[in-house]
Amino acid sequence: MIDFGFDKIALIGAVALIVIGPEKLPRVARTVGHLIGKAQRYVADVKAEVNRSIELEELKKMKSTVEDAARSVEQTVNNQIHQTSAELDRSWQGDSHDGPTPSGGAYEPLAPPAPEYRHPKKKWRLKRGAMPQWYKQRHGIRGNAQSGAARVARFRPPRPNA
Repeated sequence: MIDFGFDKIALIGAVALIVIGPEKLPRVARTVGHLIGKAQRYVADVKAEVNRSIELEELKKMKSTVEDAARSVEQTVNNQIHQTSAELDRSWQGDSHDGPTPSGGAYEPLAPPAPEYRHPKKKWRLKRGAMPQWYKQRHGIRGNAQSGAARVARFRPPRPNA
C-alpha cells in the first residue's frame, strides 16, 4: 500500500495550495474527502460480502456434515429395527408351531377389526378448524359472523308502540 507520512501530506497540501489556490482549496478538499469516504465504504462493503460468502461456505460444509451424521444414525436405527423385527418373527414362528392349534392349521394372528365409519354429525366443521377455540376467544375472533342487515337489526333501538 501507499505509505503517507506527515511530511508527504504537508508537501501535497502545499503544492495543492499553490496550484489550486486558497479560494478553491476548501471545496476541493471537501470533494476529495467525500470521494475517500465513498471508497472506504465500498471497500468495507466488499470485505463484508467476502466474509458473508466465507461464512456461507462454512455453513454449507457444516450442513453436509450434519446431514451425513443424520443419515448414518438413520441407517443404524433402521438396521437395528430390521434385526429386532427379524428376531421377533423368528421367535414368533418358533413359538407358534410348537403345539397343536385349535383349527389344526398354522396359527394366524387376529387382525384388529377395521373401525366403522361414523358421520361427524353437527360440529365437524368446528372440530376440523385449524385454530383452537381458546385462541379464538382470547383474541376476539368471531365464531358466527353476521351479515350487515342482521347486525343493524340486532342493535336497532326498539320501536315505541304507538
